[in-house]
Amino acid sequence: EQFVESGGGLVPPGGSLRLSCTVTGIRFDSWAIGWVRQVPGKGREGVACFASSDGSKRYGSSVGGRVTVSTDSTKKTVSLRLDNMQPDDSGEYFCVLNYPYCGASLVQYHKWGQGTQVRVSS
Repeated sequence: EQFVESGGGLVPPGGSLRLSCTVTGIRFDSWAIGWVRQVPGKGREGVACFASSDGSKRYGSSVGGRVTVSTDSTKKTVSLRLDNMQPDDSGEYFCVLNYPYCGASLVQYHKWGQGTQVRVSS
């Protein structure tokens, strides 16, 4: 499986983060693509996940109601928007893949993308 991640970088406080991930070479009909972030001093946090088996979306408690996930299942693409970004949202964001469901606690996944750095600053 290969990951193509886009987005991230510098985000102003109160702004929105937009990330997109396309995974090619998926081997099974049921899969889950999500986002996990590594925040300094906090460890890994699950942000969101989409499961193709039932079209369900799950969201991490650390991001509350600030996250929106959109998908294009035919293209195996999952996009994320995280609103009202704050400095403690800074970190490295990873696109992740699992079969067939979202990872346990939204942080345990079969395969990880290369990650993208996000910094919230004015």
